[in-house]
Amino acid sequence: MMNRRLKKASAVLLAMTMLFSLAGCVNQSQGKKSSDSGTKTESSADTSSESAESLLKITDPKEKAAVEAAKKKVQELDGEPRIIATSPATADICDKLELDLVGVCSSTVSTIPDRYKDVETVGTAMSPDTEILSSLKPDWILSPVSLQSDLQPKYEAIGSDWAFLNLRSVPGMYRSIQELGEIFDRQDQADKMVKEFTEFYDDYKKKNEGKDHPKVMILMGLPGSYIIATPNSYVGSLVELAGGENVYSDTDQEFLTVNTEDMKTKEPDIILRAAHALPDQVVEMFNKDFAENDIWQHFDAVKKGRVYDLTYEYFGMSATFKYPQALEELQPILYPESDEDTQKAKEASDNAQKKAKDSDATEKYNEQQSK
Repeated sequence: MMNRRLKKASAVLLAMTMLFSLAGCVNQSQGKKSSDSGTKTESSADTSSESAESLLKITDPKEKAAVEAAKKKVQELDGEPRIIATSPATADICDKLELDLVGVCSSTVSTIPDRYKDVETVGTAMSPDTEILSSLKPDWILSPVSLQSDLQPKYEAIGSDWAFLNLRSVPGMYRSIQELGEIFDRQDQADKMVKEFTEFYDDYKKKNEGKDHPKVMILMGLPGSYIIATPNSYVGSLVELAGGENVYSDTDQEFLTVNTEDMKTKEPDIILRAAHALPDQVVEMFNKDFAENDIWQHFDAVKKGRVYDLTYEYFGMSATFKYPQALEELQPILYPESDEDTQKAKEASDNAQKKAKDSDATEKYNEQQSK
């Protein structure tokens, strides 16, 4: 087992992608890690002229050193590393990197890759079972950095090495993929994925150049409540990558709790509603609140019919390889250039609601809990 300093270096390896986690989005705030004062917020940085290669390039010496330390640790193992992926997004990345797992998360709303159908399940992404984790004797546990504060103490308690992947943005995901490829000797697989992204990004960033960017407010729905998604969240990063202007961008937080009176002062052109955890419950909650809470009727976006539900499979808490579909869904919502676009946006919203209602997520969750 490595000493505490090396363990910390290896654990930070992918969490350190927070240094550049949001650089892939156009005209947005970036968070920069400071060794003595935590996370600082810089003024908006225009990355629209940057190529994908420049967004993904790893230049920070500490980040490079952390990757090298972790790579050396893996090379010193006897045999293949025993890896656990604790979220659907991290499992998808491992699958594309052709990494075997000894443990994988369970999920009621996401599909785990077939490669891992016979692998031991370790619980949900937000609450993996530490007894099962420990029993599998992992060399590495991979999780999203958004859950680091909750999960890191648990991983430390069982004595495993761990890495938290930056899945708060698409560029952040691909930076993590590059680093995993280096650490686990999967450079060819990582390079293939990065090439696909760079080709997509350098073409996509031209799509909405010169257009007026709408003001957008994003509600992330949870069972029984909702919060504001900022540009520092995955959904927020997608909206800004598409050129939308988030009305809650002056923060370094991923999510905010805000009352509707404050939301009204922002007067967004568009309101987007995303569902997390139990989408069937969330869409019903949104429908009820927008129908019964009178203040919503005073929002221009509501008056003009510019409130849209987003497909929960594309707009979750973590970056996934479904980002092209997510951006395609956003296009007619943010930039309706014809009646056909307006109708397309409405149909996508209706379909998103139907998928959420038909997900049976609550029933599946209850079944899972009763086992």
